[in-house]
Amino acid sequence: MGKEYDKARTPTGAERRGLRRLMLKLPAVRGQLQRIGEKSESLGSLCEAYEDASSMLDRLRSVVADRNQAMVHEYEIVCAEIEADVVKYCLERGGGLLD
Repeated sequence: MGKEYDKARTPTGAERRGLRRLMLKLPAVRGQLQRIGEKSESLGSLCEAYEDASSMLDRLRSVVADRNQAMVHEYEIVCAEIEADVVKYCLERGGGLLD
């Protein structure tokens, strides 16, 4: 594997929370996420970004207001893009979707 796996790293709380959210959202790559999630700096960054975006989306959805609809839609797109990046990352590292 690449250098990002060679050194020991301690993921942040946001990375761990994002990883758990992604594992729930993307069951097809859950096993691979579980294996590499806390070892990969690149994946850790995606997990942290996902935690931030999905937390904001949750907050926006909890406030009922028509003016939030555009922001809700924007954060839905951001979350979907990060999910797609995570799946692509897993596929590029040799894991099948049913891994």
